[in-house]
Amino acid sequence: MELNENAQIDTSQVDDRRGSGGGGGGGGGIPIPIPGGGGRGGIIGIIIAVLVALVGGGFGLNAMGDSGGSEQQGDNTSLQQKCSAEDALKQLDCRNTLYVNSIQAYWRKALPEVFGKQYQPSKTVFFSQNVNTGCGQADSGVGPFYCPADDLVYIDLTFYRLLADQLGAKGEFAQPYVLAHEYGHHVQDLLGTEAQMRRQQQRDPQNANALSVKLELQADCYAGAWAKNATGTADEGGQKIFKSITDQDIQEAIDTAEKIGDDAIQKRAGRPVNPDEFTHGTSEQRKEWFTKGYSTGDPKACDTFGSGQ
Repeated sequence: MELNENAQIDTSQVDDRRGSGGGGGGGGGIPIPIPGGGGRGGIIGIIIAVLVALVGGGFGLNAMGDSGGSEQQGDNTSLQQKCSAEDALKQLDCRNTLYVNSIQAYWRKALPEVFGKQYQPSKTVFFSQNVNTGCGQADSGVGPFYCPADDLVYIDLTFYRLLADQLGAKGEFAQPYVLAHEYGHHVQDLLGTEAQMRRQQQRDPQNANALSVKLELQADCYAGAWAKNATGTADEGGQKIFKSITDQDIQEAIDTAEKIGDDAIQKRAGRPVNPDEFTHGTSEQRKEWFTKGYSTGDPKACDTFGSGQ
């Protein structure tokens, strides 16, 4: 993967809340059950929390519900300065901002062309430790997520270190894959897929987890469709955002999908593999649907709800 150093990084698509106080201390956040009833102190607790969150909804946590949380606004001044410097692409947050730019540039074109609906932009919120959202208060333990109540993507960028060091997804392309998955949820929200799925869950609670799996696999497929078309995305001035995306990059995304399958996460958390608790899909399913999106480059091929998966 090679980013274009001449592409303009549009920081207006990011709300940088790092250092804003987030959720106001470490005592809040969305409660996540820790195996054995242990606390969340230290990095081991955070790792366990994220493992459990990924099984229960974290990476793609779009079922938080609207609990009336108050939103905050960040200060992008330092991010703007950093991302306008010559060495901007060496900075993790600037590269991730450019990934967001590419993903949204793709959907601005693809959504009306494929689904006949205008794309409505969504910001990505960079936060540290805790954050207030339209879905309530969250902390880093839930992993990256999309909140349908405020139409925002949330990520603590330290998640990538955990993804690499603890889950074994070390490739750089894991990062845009994660973001593209979350923006897949935004697309589902715009199309009404997410709301329809929630209504189905209410009518058929016994299949609630199976329906969640279909939603998550579709977001993986949408991420693959973006990856196929990413080299065609450009900034507002027409500069291509990516110079190249290699087969190795795509393999890194597929490897990441494998590492964060429900079965793989349950094993890493020291839990027995229980298909009844799956919410995101197995490693094989996640790889299959990302690959389908990538091989076709067509979001219409991502009909997980009609596929029998």
